[in-house]
Amino acid sequence: MPSRTSIARFDLRQVRAFLSVANELHFGRAAGTLFMTQPALSRTIRHLEDAIGAPLFERTTRRVRLTAAGEAFAAECRLALGHLDLAAHAARNAAAGREGHLRVAYMDFAINGRLPAILQSFRTTYPGVAITLEYMPTAAQQMALLEGRVEIGFMIGPFEVQKAKSVLVDEQDYVALLPESHPLARRETLRLPDLAGEPFVMGSNETFSAFRTRLFDLCHGARFFPNVVQEASNSGGIFGLVAAGAGVSVYAGCARNVCRTGVVVRPLVDISELIPIHAARLTDHASAALRRFEDLCALRPQASGRRKAR
Repeated sequence: MPSRTSIARFDLRQVRAFLSVANELHFGRAAGTLFMTQPALSRTIRHLEDAIGAPLFERTTRRVRLTAAGEAFAAECRLALGHLDLAAHAARNAAAGREGHLRVAYMDFAINGRLPAILQSFRTTYPGVAITLEYMPTAAQQMALLEGRVEIGFMIGPFEVQKAKSVLVDEQDYVALLPESHPLARRETLRLPDLAGEPFVMGSNETFSAFRTRLFDLCHGARFFPNVVQEASNSGGIFGLVAAGAGVSVYAGCARNVCRTGVVVRPLVDISELIPIHAARLTDHASAALRRFEDLCALRPQASGRRKAR
């Protein structure tokens, strides 16, 4: 008889045999459903009872019935098999990308651009996959990917390390943000040198470093350096400062999707390059759910971002 602290040793085959007898309450019929001989089934049940340390059936020449131990064991076994079926179902769904959990990092231009449509499409198609969103600047996303804290990140430009893969998600033009009372707001289009003498509101270097690098290069090509008078850590702060008249700003074309009273958005028609938004992930250990999500991210010709008006 096993001690109270010992672990019973039995396998799934024995459990299924026991449940067959428990359902039929007849060893002969149970043996038939299991494609076993009756003596072999009887030995299986005896070995199971020895492993458990209690009789599971009362046997007479006229009938078979469950003991109290057998009733308790049968109830738990049915629950356990039900959980195993659920586990198998979950494993199949996870392998097919229909269930799981994705941790997604994003930055301002992604969430104000195409990312919401991607998320809505994915959640409609794969409702069993939970998504956690976390705001991070581009550089922080790259570190989070390498450290395994997120599975995919939406950032400016590709993630150019050996074990990373980047998919172009969106391309956005450069636009000027102006207080609605600003004289330049009366123009339909602007050129970057038109802003040369203006006070600038910029995203901080901690949160907008990738964009600032690109913009400063463009300003250098236009023969001026922005006079940055105010910085903000997020897009809401940038729009708020511009609306308050603190200065002008340059932003991505997704600004057209942001409704902010007091701010006018004007295209910068002399800037030919676009801001590339990529979805980046590491190539090793990509789940099926992640690969399906990535498939929805790829930039299609008919949805190639808000290209610059000329």
